[in-house]
Order: sequence, then structure tokens, then C-alpha cells
Amino acid sequence: MRRRAGLIGLGTLGLAACSRKQAPAVITQPQVRWRLATSWPTSLDTLFGGVQALAAQVKALTDGRFTLTPFAAGEIVPGLQVLDAVRSGTVEAGHTASYYYLGQNPALVFGTSVPFGLTAQQQNAWWYAGGGLAAMQKLYADFGVLTFPAGNTGAQMGGWFRREVRSLSDLKGLKMRLPGLGGKVMAQMGVNVQVLPGSELFLALERGALDAAEWVGPHDDQRLGLPRAARYYYYPGWWEPGPTLELLINRRAWEQLPRSYQQALELAAQATNLAMLSQYEMRNQTALQQLLQGGTQLRPYGEDILRTAWQVTQDLLADQSRASRAFRDLYQPWQQFQKDSLKWLKTDSLATIRRFVPT
Repeated sequence: MRRRAGLIGLGTLGLAACSRKQAPAVITQPQVRWRLATSWPTSLDTLFGGVQALAAQVKALTDGRFTLTPFAAGEIVPGLQVLDAVRSGTVEAGHTASYYYLGQNPALVFGTSVPFGLTAQQQNAWWYAGGGLAAMQKLYADFGVLTFPAGNTGAQMGGWFRREVRSLSDLKGLKMRLPGLGGKVMAQMGVNVQVLPGSELFLALERGALDAAEWVGPHDDQRLGLPRAARYYYYPGWWEPGPTLELLINRRAWEQLPRSYQQALELAAQATNLAMLSQYEMRNQTALQQLLQGGTQLRPYGEDILRTAWQVTQDLLADQSRASRAFRDLYQPWQQFQKDSLKWLKTDSLATIRRFVPT
């Protein structure tokens, strides 16, 4: 009996040993920690909060092994130098708006928004299905950077003004914060354009260093305190009908990631893109009502301003196309996409709904 038991025991040990030899080795993914610089102050819960949510999702998707730590504008680099920080490897990733960097390549504006350009819905269609992602990746390759859309504010407002703007002549000499091609258009219309990060707008507007400033829309503008510094709130934000925000990644850092971590970043960026737009659409509704109840004077831009802005924009786009091959190569298919998209949108139900739903 003892001998049989011993043989059985040896057999069991042998099977266990065989099992151990045949079992595949457990592959443990590495611990990776990145720094993520942003262009946003922490007070902006939809923008900076969206980046925090992106980081949390990446951490969850990788079982806590890949962590990104977001930093507000100014903590590592100023808000308008995020691309430079990612490019140099000062940080591995950044969250910003590409049109801040048009001085480095004017075609970068298409990543964010172009005056009289695409709505948020069209932007997403262009990025994900209309060739936009490939075009922007090619553009950023010269910087050693990858990009993914990771947020959209939806339609923006036309800015806060310390005094009324009734006609084109009222814009002459006005000191206004406005980035991107919209700023260049306004500059040709006589505005003294300045580019400042969001964290500096309230004081500049309150103290008179600026006569006008635009940021995003009612929710963010309220959180920055802009209604306390100016009374007149203009619409529409014709220079940003649906601007995209981007996750920028240093290419060398990206190439060192396991494929599963790369996939986690892409998925988190896409989820952030959808979530941020949804949050803005909801929060802006509430904030606008609060602003109007608090005494904000809502004003539309005059027809002469809009018509002039449109024509200046077309001239500027044509000039940029002649001056920059990179701009022309991106603009031509983008322009065709917009035309085709508008033909399709003319058939949808939105115009009919607007006729019958009271506001």
C-alpha cells in the first residue's frame, strides 16, 4: 500500500512538473509613467478634466501599469508651448490646440479649426473617415510627433467686449485675444490681435489690456470670470465652428510602448473626444441661461462684419495655399470634403426642426 501510494504521489509530482514545463511563461507588461503637459488651467473642468479622464482610462485599460500625469499650463511649460515640449521630449505627451502653432507650419490650423470651416460633426467625420488623421499625422511627422483627436468644444462664441461693436468700423484698433487663422482675419479687419493663454484673460480684460477676448463658450467663459470683466457677449464664433483638441505624443516615446499601451491611448483619446463634446453641449446650455439672467448682453455680429470676415478668410486661404505647399496639399482635399459634406447636410432635418421648434 505504501509503495502504491508512493508511486501515485510520484506520478502526481511528475504530472505537475510536466505541467509546469509546458505552461507558457507569464508576460508582464512594463510599468510606464508619462508626463502630459496641457494648455489649460485646472479651473476648466471640461478641458483639464477631460485630460484627467483620459489619463484615468489609460490607467484602467492597462491595469494600472501605464500612467499619465496631466499638468496644467505653466506647471512644466507655458500653455502655448506644449507642442515644443512634446517635440523636444521634455514631456512624452501633450493636450493642446494645433492652431496655436501656425507660426511653425500654417497647415496645423486644420487640426483645430478654420474660419467658416467645419462643425464638430464634420470635424469628426473629416478626422476619422475623411482622411484627416492621415493628413495630420503626415504633417506632424516633421516634428517627430504623433497626434490623435482628443476633444471638441462644439460651436464657440464670438467673444466678450467691453463696449458694443455695431459695425465694421468699431473693430478698428480694438485689442482682442484671438488665436489661429481667425486672429489673422481679424487683424486684416483692423483689430490689434493678441494671443494669450486662458489663465491670463480675465486680468487682461478687467484691467483694459484687452478690449475684447474670446475663449470657448458660456461654461468655460463663466469659470474664467470673463462675464465680470466685460458685458457684451457676441456670436457666432465664425472662426471656430467646431474646434478639435489633440493628444500629441513624442514619436520616440510612442515607439517604445507595447502595442497594447498604444491601443489604450488611441481608445482613450477617442472616448475623450466624444465625452468632451457631449459635456460642452450640455453645460453651455445651462451656463448661457445663467449669464443672461445675470445681466450679460447677448449680441449678434453685424452683417457687414460677417461678410467682410468671409471674404478676408477666402483671400487668406488662397494666399496661404500659394505660399505653402504643405498648406495647399491639406487645404485642397479639406475644401472638397467641406463642399461634399455641406451638400449632404442640406438634406438633413436640422433646418426643418429649427423652423418649428420654439426657442
